Amino acid sequence: MAADAKAKTATKKTARRRKAAAKDSQFRNFTPYKPKRGEEYLSEGQLDHLRGILNQWRTQLMEEVDRTLNHMQDDAANFPDPADRATQEEEFSIELRTRDRERKLIKKINKTIDLLETDDFGYCETCGIEIGLRRLEARPTATQCVDCKALDEIKERQIHG
Repeated sequence: MAADAKAKTATKKTARRRKAAAKDSQFRNFTPYKPKRGEEYLSEGQLDHLRGILNQWRTQLMEEVDRTLNHMQDDAANFPDPADRATQEEEFSIELRTRDRERKLIKKINKTIDLLETDDFGYCETCGIEIGLRRLEARPTATQCVDCKALDEIKERQIHG
């Protein structure tokens, strides 16, 4: 009974920690860029703004990786009860899968930062039109305009749905 209560407490702690980390890791805490009258699409100011968003996002993801590592080291316990051990292993497994997705996202962010230096950045890789500053603020790693992305998602659902 005590082991079961201990496992529930550990699960609640992990859930609270994840919820707090999710709030902290939202890179949405930025002031939207206000283009000046007549300013060209992806001017140097806009590129600096997007670069700042990407760097902040990458930093927050890397901090989350450090937090996970510390959490796993601090909370690693050899529970005598197999159910408690299984619960802890499942939590660690979920965290590791999440960190793996974030590691891939960090790679994508780095690629996008490099791409900022090219003339191709900010234009749809499918149709060639401007992706748009607001879309890039919302999803700085976007490579397609909203319409082409929506079409791709519809096609994907038809193939796999």
